[in-house]
Amino acid sequence: MKYMIKKITTLIITLLLVSVVTFVAFSVIPGDPASTKLGTYATPERIEALREEMGLNKPLPQRYADWLGGALKGDFGESYQYDGVPVSELLNQRLPVTVALALMSFLIILVISIPMGIVSARKEGTWIDVFINMFTQVTMAIPAFFLGMILTYFFGLVLKFFQPGKFVMPQENLGKCLAYLIFPAVAIALPKIAMVVKFLRNSVLSEVKKDYVRTAYSKGNRTKKVLYIHVFQNALIPVITFIAMVAAEILAGSIVVEQVFSVTGMGRLLVTAITNRDYPIVQAVVLYITVIVILINFIVDILYQFVDPRVRTE
Repeated sequence: MKYMIKKITTLIITLLLVSVVTFVAFSVIPGDPASTKLGTYATPERIEALREEMGLNKPLPQRYADWLGGALKGDFGESYQYDGVPVSELLNQRLPVTVALALMSFLIILVISIPMGIVSARKEGTWIDVFINMFTQVTMAIPAFFLGMILTYFFGLVLKFFQPGKFVMPQENLGKCLAYLIFPAVAIALPKIAMVVKFLRNSVLSEVKKDYVRTAYSKGNRTKKVLYIHVFQNALIPVITFIAMVAAEILAGSIVVEQVFSVTGMGRLLVTAITNRDYPIVQAVVLYITVIVILINFIVDILYQFVDPRVRTE
């Protein structure tokens, strides 16, 4: 119980600090949103009037308090570039796309990397292990956006498995949307698969050399039983943390990959907002992504209680 209270308290404090940093960082960046919105030919009077209307002349603490109060209710203000469209409305349109892409990438990583990591450890030194190591070295060296370009060329332009740039929003056709997201998900997943495979393999090999494994063998247990019941459970403890880091990186990677595949998600919205100094959107997207990453780490901390008995005794 103390462990849970400690983690929840840490979660709340972290979220509060993130909200402060997010708001202040984009409030002190050089550039005037009012000037950007009105254009270069706007008079100083018009700019000042718009600044007053947008609340930009208020003291920074007051602006933060107003913003935080709205954010807690799901109201992030209105977009500068989309003529007063609520930011929450734009996020609700784009967020399902990015979440679907991230979940598909994460599932691909889990389904492929965990079996490959175990097989690589079991077949240490064989041609299978050598092949898997070569695969991980190559895929780790290629950035996700470049993999995206390769997949777009071969599977989109050459093999015609999908039409590049013809992304369909889930509100229009969910099936076509998910089908299109398969290739961006693969582009994000491949480098992460290599990282998890390598980490899991090393973790399993490290556990195999420990005394409790020799004790398990001395009691007549078969190799599969020792591996899956004893070794794998202990090897998974550090891997869970690593997978959580990978999950956080998936969100960051999706921003670039969405641009490559012309996916209308949070990434494209963020890039467009930064270009046009649409700070309400930028602040909201960054906060959303940060909150998701923090929640992922919180869930991992809770999972530790079930995987590692030592945590429950703290």
